[in-house]
Amino acid sequence: MKFKAYHSCITVLNLDKSLKFYEEALGLKVIRTIEAPDGSFSIVFLGAQEGQGTQEPMLLELTWYRDRKEPYNLGDNESHIGFQVDDYEAAYSKHKEMGIICFENQDLGIYFIADPDGYWMEVVPTR
Repeated sequence: MKFKAYHSCITVLNLDKSLKFYEEALGLKVIRTIEAPDGSFSIVFLGAQEGQGTQEPMLLELTWYRDRKEPYNLGDNESHIGFQVDDYEAAYSKHKEMGIICFENQDLGIYFIADPDGYWMEVVPTR
């Protein structure tokens, strides 16, 4: 039996704002969308290359619930999703300009960015 990481899911308050963030900050594109017939929720799968579907190494699932109004409790925010980048310096400069870097560890050569809901995404250079 073989298992492969398929996707990771986070819940978001403002889907449009989150989609804009993930495209601008990380270059993720919409791969597939599922809409509830009654409009009560939307599920959007994001990936690095449009149209690749499950060929992606791993997808990010954004789930939005119509009736959710208050922010999600992220606890100590120790959970995060890691992204490798081929041009670390350019990514760092872009994220610094966007004002989204929330934590840096220069000793390890990594940093974290925060999305509109406060979820942390780790950025590491391709090594």
